[in-house]
Amino acid sequence: MSLIRWIGPFPFYFCCFCMLLLPFHHGILTAHAFTGTYGVNYGRIADNIPPPESVVTLLKAARVKNIKIFDADHAVLQAFKGSGLNLVIGIGNEYLKDMSANEERAMDWIKENVQSFLPDTSIRGITVGNEVLGGGDQALEEALLGAIKNVHSSLSKLQLSDTIEVWTPHSEAVFANSYPPSSCIFNENVQVYMKPILDFFAQLGSPFYVNAYPFLAYKSDPEHIDINYALFQSNSGIYDAKTDLHYDNMFDAMVDAAYAALDNAGYHDMEVRVSETGWASSGDNNEAGATAHNARTYNYNLRKRLFKKKGTPLRPKAEVKAYIFALFNENLKPGPSSERHYGLFKADGSISYDIGFTGLRPSSASRSLASLKVLNARCWSEPYFIVAAACNTVLLLALLI
Repeated sequence: MSLIRWIGPFPFYFCCFCMLLLPFHHGILTAHAFTGTYGVNYGRIADNIPPPESVVTLLKAARVKNIKIFDADHAVLQAFKGSGLNLVIGIGNEYLKDMSANEERAMDWIKENVQSFLPDTSIRGITVGNEVLGGGDQALEEALLGAIKNVHSSLSKLQLSDTIEVWTPHSEAVFANSYPPSSCIFNENVQVYMKPILDFFAQLGSPFYVNAYPFLAYKSDPEHIDINYALFQSNSGIYDAKTDLHYDNMFDAMVDAAYAALDNAGYHDMEVRVSETGWASSGDNNEAGATAHNARTYNYNLRKRLFKKKGTPLRPKAEVKAYIFALFNENLKPGPSSERHYGLFKADGSISYDIGFTGLRPSSASRSLASLKVLNARCWSEPYFIVAAACNTVLLLALLI
């Protein structure tokens, strides 16, 4: 019997099998709440920023994969359909009390704002509340855990809990102190609420998310904090005698302070991720350091640091992952002037300062869109070209035998 008869239709079936392994849509087959180490917060408290469809084009051109929004606006969810971008959506603080008291409220919210957009919109995470603990609203603090549990329970019942991560971002107010990093512990007034939340997240294997802003620390005490230490520039740094570790930038020190607080509370294996960090490019007269030069320096150096995919002095093997704040300057945000000047991009989609992004300037917007179409075509065709080449090789070998 010739070998080709023995092989028979094997090459044909092999090729068919290979083709079945390929995706037939732009969605992600395996869930990852955070791909790589760099993400951006897409805030929309403004009346002059580009529409969501243009934002998707901008994000693709900038090669930003991880996006976090603070609500579940359907126009945004629809615009992200088929984009392949990882999206984290938010449940506002105003919903927490109701969701904590009634799981049906959480279930209705998930069905309306999550399930109905899957799988085409790649929703990979849900934030439950924002900076609740340490905010001074006791009723809200008491409701947080119940809301988190009911959201997760609803996801489980819909068989979505394995693909969508649930978490809550914390401000620095949850810590009693953070200098030196090893001395950091949780504030006594939040411990009663924090511990059961950490217990629940520890069971799920979920990370601890913190909003870490060297800018806010610097502007509160510019006389005693070296601006170069806050901006990742050359400086003498600080020494933590307890751990015998040296820190040359405040961002790493803030992350390790969170790790120390978790260690001191008994949660040694919980990962720390940064849910917000950034630097204002402008501010009021009393907001030290709020300049375009400092904002560019911080965000450029932070991006470079995150792309190295390295850990911190205390956790050298744990890659630091962070969402940058924010995508745009938001002209309607309340508070000091700095709140309206965190954007990497201006309202028209052009860059606020150069950290390596192109932007959607009027002169380059059409080229960016055209290049995206070419890129999408390549992403779609290249896997099939590879498989087709492999199939041809197998068939040729079979015929030659």
